[in-house]
Amino acid sequence: MKTLLARIFGKKTPMTDITIIGNGNMARGIATRALAAGKAVEILGQDAAKAQTLAVELGAGVTSGTTADAPQGSIVVLAVPFDAAKAVVTGYGDALAGKTIVDITNPVNFATFDSLVVEPGSSAAEEISALVPASASVVKAFNTTFAGTLVAGESGGQPLDVFIAGDAPHGTDAVSSFVAAAGMRPLVVGPLKRSRELEGFQFVLMTMQANPAFADFNWDTGLAITK
Repeated sequence: MKTLLARIFGKKTPMTDITIIGNGNMARGIATRALAAGKAVEILGQDAAKAQTLAVELGAGVTSGTTADAPQGSIVVLAVPFDAAKAVVTGYGDALAGKTIVDITNPVNFATFDSLVVEPGSSAAEEISALVPASASVVKAFNTTFAGTLVAGESGGQPLDVFIAGDAPHGTDAVSSFVAAAGMRPLVVGPLKRSRELEGFQFVLMTMQANPAFADFNWDTGLAITK
């Protein structure tokens, strides 16, 4: 009805390029990069007030809603923990058809911080891919970047490397274009099954961040390929 009334009175429904599910630090970081890339961003969270607060803090070009709303962006970023990400895509069902879904999760066992919760030979991204419509494309990206470095777009004075894995070229191309426009370096490392390695070596990095022996890291490091 709102869309119909908007058409009658000559108003346009706001366009959205990227929908971010979640309103935490990673959502803030990725939204900041999206705005730097000139993208229109939608923030959807379980708590409407928190989503709105983040949208207001991010500024112009950002709208907000709840996870009861169908995502409007052609790229949908799952900036929530692994279990929540599975619940979100299951709940959305066909509303995700044809979209590029970016899984940023690291399926760490946070009770022990000593293992991943996915079975050997699988990954969070592959499990999520099994839950979405066949026409949707799941892409692994941003799991190797920390929230603070995303806000800055760099670590140690260098643009962030963003490792990307996916089976559908149109999906990895869309995410790569977004990453490049946001001032970072996209590195497509292979099919979605490469998510297993991406999640594994980010887990190692996370354990180093939490290790007092590396006290100067402070969750502001970045994985990078140099030559």
